[in-house]
Amino acid sequence: MRIAFLLLLCLPALCKVSAQDLAIVDAKVYPSPEAQAVNHATILIRGGKIMAVGEHVVLPHGIATLPCTGCVVFAGFWNTHVHFMEAKWVDAAHQPAEKLAQQLREMLTLSGFTTVVDTASFPDNTVALRRRIESGEVVGPRIYTAGVGIFPPHALPYYVKDLPPEELAQLPQPDTPAEAVAAVQKNIAAGSDIVKLFTGSIVAPGHIVPMPLAIATAAAAAGHEHGQLVFAHPSDLAGTRVAMESGVDVLAHSPEALEGIDDTLLRQMIARHMAMIPTLKLFSQDSNIAEIRSVVFKFHQYGGQLMFGTDTGFLTDYSVTEEYRQLALAGLTFRDVLAMLTTNPAERFHVNKEKGRVAPGMAGDLTVLSSDPATDSLAFTQVRYTIRGGKVIASKP
Repeated sequence: MRIAFLLLLCLPALCKVSAQDLAIVDAKVYPSPEAQAVNHATILIRGGKIMAVGEHVVLPHGIATLPCTGCVVFAGFWNTHVHFMEAKWVDAAHQPAEKLAQQLREMLTLSGFTTVVDTASFPDNTVALRRRIESGEVVGPRIYTAGVGIFPPHALPYYVKDLPPEELAQLPQPDTPAEAVAAVQKNIAAGSDIVKLFTGSIVAPGHIVPMPLAIATAAAAAGHEHGQLVFAHPSDLAGTRVAMESGVDVLAHSPEALEGIDDTLLRQMIARHMAMIPTLKLFSQDSNIAEIRSVVFKFHQYGGQLMFGTDTGFLTDYSVTEEYRQLALAGLTFRDVLAMLTTNPAERFHVNKEKGRVAPGMAGDLTVLSSDPATDSLAFTQVRYTIRGGKVIASKP
């Protein structure tokens, strides 16, 4: 029991330890979004993998235990739209490990995220951060990254134009398909996992410039050739059409300018197996937020795959409460949101054989809440422990 208590504290020295054996005892467990909860369950993790789940699990002698009466346990949550663009991530290769770990806790892991998708940042910083996390030096989530975003020719969004000149110079705005391919390849060489296209770039409030279809198509094909998913920032109808026709896999936001975004278009997107990340908090102060919620719900209702994402890192308020509130207002159920957080991204990223469910053989990535969101959607914010590979990487009293 003393071992368990130390794990809860997640002291820096202990969190770096590579031992990944843990038993979560007497918890309410939802094995998947479709499954009924198992009460008074024990989850046994050995070597970072779930070995057993159930009411009568026999524990090995001496294993660290996490008494969890009153806990509600799920597979580790994903946030599929974040950014490591803030100045505090600069020179992540050399910053103190605990400083980085604390920043990750504040931004991500205290909200329950065990896996995140960085949808545009400077790879020198993000890849270095990821390397230090995976080495065990820094405690944090699994990171997928896009590297730098790719923009339409001469059409940077107005909200990035205050970046230092040396950073602006790194943002590709390809004029030709060949230049688009080169930009994707440069990101891949730097360590990227996905492609991010700004198929609709907001160059000024109310003025959106679409990416030429040939450029988007070339970039998407280059990413697909390397097994990468392609994400797009669509903004409006033109940007959404470019995304759809170029072969983009995931809309990183719902469109926000909705003229022409009709049921036919949504069905066409779904027929092409596209997914959508709503990022409703981002639009929550917009005058048409109710209409944006309606688009998201219809996309879901027609069979489209939704994934959870908040644009955290662009939004420097890290609270996820508003995102959950907006998803509930859109008409999405507890199980819908749970799928957005777990099975949907695991499937989209082709890791559903190891992530997304609480079952033997799956990764020991768990999000532990202190209340059940089946009865209150905002309970998704009440994170007690975040566990990655059997290690507690964030906890709240």
